[in-house]
Amino acid sequence: MKSKSFVGFLVVFLVMVSCKDEPILPKPKAKMRLEYPQGKLADLETENFSFKYNQLAKAELNGDKAYTISYPEMKGAIFLSYKKIDGNLAQLINDSKRLSYEHAAKADNIVEQPYVNPDNKIYGALFEVQGNAASQSQFFVTDSTEHFLTGSVYFYTKPNYDSILPAASYLQNDIRGIIETLRWKK
Repeated sequence: MKSKSFVGFLVVFLVMVSCKDEPILPKPKAKMRLEYPQGKLADLETENFSFKYNQLAKAELNGDKAYTISYPEMKGAIFLSYKKIDGNLAQLINDSKRLSYEHAAKADNIVEQPYVNPDNKIYGALFEVQGNAASQSQFFVTDSTEHFLTGSVYFYTKPNYDSILPAASYLQNDIRGIIETLRWKK
């Protein structure tokens, strides 16, 4: 009989002890999930080349053969610059690569992705800059005889890679779209 009452007492004790309310702990800080809509494509036509770009952006001529594709919602832009090749292809490529690697001091890593499309005579590279650098992406493309186009992404804010990563990735995809739809004019 003593063992039955002891077991009963133990069960009641365990039930009472286990029914305590959990202590209230602060919840972790929420992270904002940034999603940007996939825009339809618009055409940008110049005297030397054409390509398709995201129509959610605003394309404008900035000067002689310099263009800006602005993304006001992201507070960023893709800056493009066109040059005619005049026996200086090696210098133009070296300058473009040097400009990309100047961000190495602030970057955690720079990933170079070559691009080759012999059917449309487009050769170049996309540089993905990871870390708190001023520009998260840079690229150049050429037909290797006449045309040379460079581009870079900049945000109108102090670089904080974790915060701008969704927007930087979005613009890198738009750059890939620009490169893939680029066509040179004679």
